[in-house]
Amino acid sequence: MLVLGTQTGSLINHVYSTFSSHAPEVGMGATMLGWTDRHAATIVEVSKDGRKVGIIRDIATRIDKNGMSEMQEYAFERGTGKPSYYTLRKNGKWVAQGQGFKNGSRIVIGARDEYYDFSF
Repeated sequence: MLVLGTQTGSLINHVYSTFSSHAPEVGMGATMLGWTDRHAATIVEVSKDGRKVGIIRDIATRIDKNGMSEMQEYAFERGTGKPSYYTLRKNGKWVAQGQGFKNGSRIVIGARDEYYDFSF
């Protein structure tokens, strides 16, 4: 779980970080959790033991007409480039490979979401 106020400034990202993980599969959606933003991604690699995934950030195109609003709707296309790798940790959370357990970047497997916080 991301700690609200020190690891994330978003209640939604805090809640996302508490979700139980789905078993990863190639093609499945993922969400990269930032301070307040979220970025959609697609799983492109899964290790044999299922404890390491490679993801590529999706191309998210905003399709609503709400301007600088909390209400945002996106269409997604699979992105290109080199994958970023995340490993499943003892607490069941996916953390960026090579980063610390407590403060590393996190993803949620099985949910594809995009959000841009206009207040920063």
